[in-house]
Amino acid sequence: MSERRPLRLGYGTNGLTDLRLDDALGLLADLGYDGVGLTLDHMHLDPLAPGLAARTARVARRLGALGLTATVETGARYVLDPRRKHGPSLLDADPRGRAARVRLLLTAVGVAADLGAHAVHCFSGVTPPGTDDATAWRRLTEALAPVLDAAADAGVPLAIEPEPGHLLATLDDFHRLRAALGDPAPLGLTLDIGHCQCLETEPPAACVRAAAPWLRHVQIEDMRRGVHEHLPFGEGEIDFPPVLDALAATGYQGLTVVELPRHAHAGPRLAAESVAFLRDAAATAAKGTPAC
Repeated sequence: MSERRPLRLGYGTNGLTDLRLDDALGLLADLGYDGVGLTLDHMHLDPLAPGLAARTARVARRLGALGLTATVETGARYVLDPRRKHGPSLLDADPRGRAARVRLLLTAVGVAADLGAHAVHCFSGVTPPGTDDATAWRRLTEALAPVLDAAADAGVPLAIEPEPGHLLATLDDFHRLRAALGDPAPLGLTLDIGHCQCLETEPPAACVRAAAPWLRHVQIEDMRRGVHEHLPFGEGEIDFPPVLDALAATGYQGLTVVELPRHAHAGPRLAAESVAFLRDAAATAAKGTPAC
């Protein structure tokens, strides 16, 4: 059995988009978070604007001064294309679109290395209309190959997220990708606890235990079965103490990042409420764990 690890909480900057990045990081430190899920986007750390290295160095100094760690997330809605949400993807019919997404991921790996981040998050994208399954999977594996090479060189794992509606939607899909790529060491998993509740056949705590060997990043929020809607804690159906107990039991050492991208209008309040909720749930989980 793995050594139990204390919960290390983060909050996603995609839920704090109305705040300047310095203010968002200061807020999270003041609330007692351990780190941040930093989405590369135009309002915080723009991956496409000039002077990225210098801007990244400033963020690294700010994180260090506040005692925060980071995961680099790449789920910005319109950072590459102002007209297509999450476009272009790794599955685009146009090879130029796939190449643009690959360049973003390569940039993210570099930023993560400069920040000392513990992982880079990514996703497959939605299969384009008229694209057969075999073609979509071939595009995905081919596009990820150079990113995995860069991740290996940088010593930063690439953590792909099963996303409802995407080609890679479930844990089974992650294992299909892993096998197709030959189980490369830099390839890990982002597990979104709400997504487990939404569409996996097993409950979220069981998903955590099953995913443990490949777990490199965790996102967390409440959700209901069959409905892909990120909800504040207490508004969905998830029983959180068993989930947090499972995370502790796996020995997972990364961040568990609150993911509420549609609630930025209430970001500071929800950041405060979320850390209190999860600390209480973790304490409840610990009380129910027998002493070794």
